[in-house]
Amino acid sequence: MKWAALLAGLFSGTAGAMGLGGGAVLIIHLALFTDTSQLKSQGINLLFFIPIALAAVTVYSLKKNIKWRLVLKTSVWGLAGSAAGLMVTGRIGGEITGKIFGGLLIIMGLLEIFGKKEKPLDKKEEK
Repeated sequence: MKWAALLAGLFSGTAGAMGLGGGAVLIIHLALFTDTSQLKSQGINLLFFIPIALAAVTVYSLKKNIKWRLVLKTSVWGLAGSAAGLMVTGRIGGEITGKIFGGLLIIMGLLEIFGKKEKPLDKKEEK
C-alpha cells in the first residue's frame, strides 16, 4: 500500500502536464487503494488544498499578480456554488457522485487527447 501512495504522489507531480491535477490523483488513490469513500476522499483532498492554496496566494500576492477586486467578485459565486454542490452531493450520495466524478475525468482526458490545440502566442502578440 505504501508503494501505491508513493506512485500516486509521483504521478500527481506530473499530472498537471497531462491536464489532471494532483488533487484528482489523490482522490483516485484514496478511493481505489484505501478503504475511503468517495465523499471522504473529496473532503481529504479539500483539506490538502488549503495550505497549498495559501502558499500560492502568498507568493502571487507578493509578486502583485492578484487582482483582489476580481477575487472578491468571483469568491462570492464560488462559495455559493460550493454550498449548492454540498447540498446536491448530500442528497444524491457518494455512489452517484463517484460516477459523475469519473465521467468528468473521462471527458477531460478525451478533450486533452482529441481537443484542438491552441498555438502559443508570440512575445510580440502578448504586449
